[in-house]
Amino acid sequence: MPADRSSTHGVWYGLAAYVWWGLCPIYFKAVAHVPPGEILAHRIVWSLVLLVLLLGRRGDLATAWRTVRDRRTLAVLAATTVLVAGNWFAFIYAIANDRLLEASLGYFVNPLVNVLLGLVCLRERLRRLQWASLALAAAGVAVMSLRLGGLPAISLFLAFSFGFYGLLRKVTPVGGVVGLAVETALLAPAALAAFWLWHGRGALVFGHLDRRTDLLLAASGLVTALPLVWFANSARRLRYATLGFLQYASPTGQFLLAVLVYGEPFSETQLASFALIWCALGLFSVDALRASRRPAAATTSPGAGRTPASRRRSPG
Repeated sequence: MPADRSSTHGVWYGLAAYVWWGLCPIYFKAVAHVPPGEILAHRIVWSLVLLVLLLGRRGDLATAWRTVRDRRTLAVLAATTVLVAGNWFAFIYAIANDRLLEASLGYFVNPLVNVLLGLVCLRERLRRLQWASLALAAAGVAVMSLRLGGLPAISLFLAFSFGFYGLLRKVTPVGGVVGLAVETALLAPAALAAFWLWHGRGALVFGHLDRRTDLLLAASGLVTALPLVWFANSARRLRYATLGFLQYASPTGQFLLAVLVYGEPFSETQLASFALIWCALGLFSVDALRASRRPAAATTSPGAGRTPASRRRSPG
């Protein structure tokens, strides 16, 4: 396939994935009458079913099995499993409790958290605009904290949990689909045990309410796995810098849904906080664009530094 055509397809795949993640709150609003814990359990089990079928079709089941047998890799994926499960639960909880704005703020902040983690954990050197971005983001979080009377817990948890998730996955040689399949496989026993417990207590919603709810819960695997496949197709065709710009479509969609569709209150203080975060992302994007245009020798010089900031997929 010609390079320009491949890049075009990559952009469309990337947009599809990030727009899907931006609009997925519509799905979680539709199942908001189901307890968040049960939604999470369904997401785990149905995602695993779909991912196993996908790996079988792609001939990657052997790769997944080799990953499970590698103790070091499995230990890292066990840690990422906890992080992604917590991230998924917090996102579901935020939507069910009309706090989608806080969730979107977390995913706006996430690229800058990745920069911070690169500095602290990978000892990457930051450029001036990256420092300025972090300062503006910190100011935005401080403004939001003043309004809430405390730190925006959901925003920071989503940003940092996915930041650490991305950091660990960055240093683990496992593909996105294989990695998520292993993670959901590790979570599946707990999810199935929870189903059994809820069923015994008469608290299980699946199969006990209506067919529409059952179908929606079963669709959670598709909601999770489909955008991941699109993202993987996009990542193979595009530079990471390009993916970094596309990723803002996800929290932007969540933000617009929260304000325009679900009518969550948006005060002047929140506007000031988001404005600071958006300015930070603007500086970060300008810096990333400049870095992507430099010769390879320049971007790997001791003073240039590298950032993993735009190499993460959204967990939504």
